[in-house]
Amino acid sequence: MTTPLPRRALLGHSLGAAALSTLPAAGPAVAQGSTTPGGATPGSAAPAANWPTRPVRFIVPFTPAGTTDIAARVIAPRLQERLGQPFPIENRAGAGGNIGSDAVAKSEPDGYTILMQTVSSGAINYALYGSEMGYKPQDLASVGLVIKVPNVIFVTPALPVKTLAELVALARKEPGKLNIGSSGAGTSLHMTGELLKLEAGINLTHVPFRGAGPMLAEIMSGRIEVGVDNLPSAIGHIRDGRLRPLAVTTPVRSEALPDVPTTAEAGFPGVEATGWFGVQAPARTPRPIVEKLGAAIDAIIAEPETWARLADLGGMKPGLTPNGGTSPAAFEAFVAAEVTKWGEVVRRSGARVE
Repeated sequence: MTTPLPRRALLGHSLGAAALSTLPAAGPAVAQGSTTPGGATPGSAAPAANWPTRPVRFIVPFTPAGTTDIAARVIAPRLQERLGQPFPIENRAGAGGNIGSDAVAKSEPDGYTILMQTVSSGAINYALYGSEMGYKPQDLASVGLVIKVPNVIFVTPALPVKTLAELVALARKEPGKLNIGSSGAGTSLHMTGELLKLEAGINLTHVPFRGAGPMLAEIMSGRIEVGVDNLPSAIGHIRDGRLRPLAVTTPVRSEALPDVPTTAEAGFPGVEATGWFGVQAPARTPRPIVEKLGAAIDAIIAEPETWARLADLGGMKPGLTPNGGTSPAAFEAFVAAEVTKWGEVVRRSGARVE
């Protein structure tokens, strides 16, 4: 079923142009030269040995309180502890993560601006937004995957359904009446809803927000009936009873919510989606800096205390290297595969931005 997306989902892109022009300079430009796979310049060992010598801007392309923001705020203090400089977080939301991602892609490639990338602005949006995108995959260098997470489908407790099958039955009885919220057009949450509509043959009206926080507030208030979110930003509200979970979208149940079935168990195996969050930097960032930052991220997610926090939120380890961790090269290959995979999902769903 083709689902046109309202133009208001793109308003943040145009409104954000002025904001992008006011970003402070991140430092002197890097000299032009050859690049390694992933867009990073080989450089010399000297910049990496001394880097960082000042704070590193950590841009989050969604609003506070969502999983992107949560993941960044978990690792930012650990990066400061390991690398000796602050990593202040800047939330630059809009256009399904495109505003913040575009800001990083156009920043000086000197290691002093990095991005908490997502499956949305790092894979899905290339197909969904097409020529509206201000950057391409090759404009960003992959550094390290931090966390994978299930998406969770839930409803407001006021809705008289307790299972995914009951939701589908209600949607078939009242086509087009139910609204389904997501944190933005092009997010994996939006595409999860599209997969559900395709698999179940139902009509739900998609309502995109500029982040998980506003979307969750509307569903908890009962003004929107159905939602999809990454588990870390929804789990607290689920545990408090303010949201009713129906299914998680991973092949196996989440250890954080063991009583919630998978979409396959609920009868809809085609509705499978895993969210992910990782660090990228501008292309042509010196490779020694990319490798140093990537090694720090890999070490941080291996810390028992840090990982316990992420696991309690429903996080799953990257699993890109033999030890279950991450590396710049492995994350680069992962992102390339995700771009291909989600491009096909967008094509199948017929979703587009108008």
